[in-house]
Amino acid sequence: MQTPSKTINGGQILANALVRQGVNIAFGVPGESFLPLLNGLVDHPNFRFITCRQEGGAAYMAEAYAKLTGHAGVMMVTRGPGASNAMIGMHTAYQDATPMVLLVGQVGTDMVEREAFQEIDYRRMYSECAKWVGSIDRVDRIDEFVSHAFHVAQAGRKGPVVLALPEDVLYMSGQDNPTKPAHIVQPGLDTKQFDAAMKVFTSAKKPMIIAGGGNWNSGACDNLRNWANQENIPVATSFRSQDLIDNLDPAFAGDLGIGANPSLVKRIGEADALLVIGERLGEMTTAGYTLLSIPQTQTQLIHVLPGAEDLGRVYRPDFAINCSPENFCAALKNVKMGNQYDRAAMPAAHAEYLAFSSPVSTPGDLQLAQIMNSLPSSIPRDAIVTNGAGNFATWVHRFYPYGSHKTQLAPANGSMGYGLPAAIAAKIASPEKVVIAVCGDGDFMMNCQELATAARYDAFPIVLVVNNSMLGTIRMHQEREFKSRVMATDLTNPDFVKFADSFGMPGFRVTKTEEFAPVFAKALASKKGALIELVLDQEVISPSKLLSQLGK
Repeated sequence: MQTPSKTINGGQILANALVRQGVNIAFGVPGESFLPLLNGLVDHPNFRFITCRQEGGAAYMAEAYAKLTGHAGVMMVTRGPGASNAMIGMHTAYQDATPMVLLVGQVGTDMVEREAFQEIDYRRMYSECAKWVGSIDRVDRIDEFVSHAFHVAQAGRKGPVVLALPEDVLYMSGQDNPTKPAHIVQPGLDTKQFDAAMKVFTSAKKPMIIAGGGNWNSGACDNLRNWANQENIPVATSFRSQDLIDNLDPAFAGDLGIGANPSLVKRIGEADALLVIGERLGEMTTAGYTLLSIPQTQTQLIHVLPGAEDLGRVYRPDFAINCSPENFCAALKNVKMGNQYDRAAMPAAHAEYLAFSSPVSTPGDLQLAQIMNSLPSSIPRDAIVTNGAGNFATWVHRFYPYGSHKTQLAPANGSMGYGLPAAIAAKIASPEKVVIAVCGDGDFMMNCQELATAARYDAFPIVLVVNNSMLGTIRMHQEREFKSRVMATDLTNPDFVKFADSFGMPGFRVTKTEEFAPVFAKALASKKGALIELVLDQEVISPSKLLSQLGK
């Protein structure tokens, strides 16, 4: 006879279930609503709980960790205020198709619908930014719910899920129901549909590829790059997916998004066949849905997506292929382009990218384009570069050539405050790598408290803070729409050098381009990372426009 399992409480059952799913790290802020879970994790000495200073920062760290490792990111937050703070990371994970599991405390089942202390209905709260929201209301179903959560988060178009943890259930007694790790379910390839689509693509005279989205792995990236080089097909990437192909690879044609290369936009407009892999063709990638006509595109569109629900949502493709990038790109190796195709298109497109990414001069002593373009000469190609949102990011995306897959961490939902927490998570995941967070002053201050997390876990990145003492993106739009009628965008900042020093980091202030290289060398040699403040003239609002030129 089988020996009955020992009776333990729900928190211990949940801790065991997470470990069986392969989870060995979680990010969060502890709360009294899930104390039994924390108690259960004590029995797993190899489990790391990264205590963050605010749930928004924790959510960004979990999301960035998931992007880098390919495993579902896990965060734990308390009910009400904690759950609300975590919302921003959930929205990021949803739009970036990043697998995450949010474990959030909840009032006891005997108090639901009374507006008890910090009570929120999570099904309604997270309905627009989670693939599934569940509440574990029975101790004997904990293993079932955990298994379901990890299946959903990693299936099809990956994304975040939520498990609410009623406090009384975590204290209830029950037994383990050991469950094996979740399958990672990704759609396969319909070979008949693939053959028909590729017959059209290989017959094209001006074919183009757009790659993007969050369901990629290194194998899919390698297969796409190898095939593109073999057949001389230019590959563009979507907004903030630049690391799907090394930007110095001959097949790389540039990225689509804010301030895209006009030559690249022209090439896509002239393409007679467009193969889009993994990218939804959202607003940022399509320049406000103007790049392609809606709903029927003028070019032959082959749209490959892991989520069937996204196919035909905006664009009616000629071929709607529900398949993961991994399975689709693996099938490309035997595909040959026809003789009618001009194989000079790929080197020409790459040359246009190189020309567009060459530094441009702007007024002032600090040339931000030159600084971003100079970084590869002193860091490895596998260095990880993170950023949040703001005009400063334009310089990174345009002038810094990203390396291969998993060297870019940037929020496709354009969320401020992402860069620093993402960089800290990157140092936790890959402490041996160079990690650089590029932040605006407004962007940095949204989660600057997470430097305390970096200090606690000795996970210091190099932080570049571009300081122009204003919320540059909003100011730019104000000047463009309502010339000289400006309010609410000026900022008062701390002394960033002293701020870094208070966390044990070296800090530097750079006002001239020639000051950067020696300071950056010191940052690379430091064991505590560094914060480098880059003081930028407010006139330098973008690489191509001055602030005073807007609205004219």
